[in-house]
Amino acid sequence: MKRLRLKVDYPPLYKKGVNFFIIAESEFIGIKSYVLQTVDMKGKLFISEEELVKKFAEVYK
Repeated sequence: MKRLRLKVDYPPLYKKGVNFFIIAESEFIGIKSYVLQTVDMKGKLFISEEELVKKFAEVYK
C-alpha cells in the first residue's frame, strides 16, 4: 500500500503532516480519482489526481 503525507492543511478536516494510505484508485475516461484512509482509520478522503499531486507527498520507509 502506498503511504502519503499531507503537505498543506486540508481545511477543516486535517492538518499538515497527517499520514494516509491509498486504499483505492479508479480511472473513468481519463480522470483519475483516489480514496485515501488516515493511518489511524478515523477518516477517508475522495480526491482527484490534481489534489493528490498538489497536496500530498509520498512517504518512504
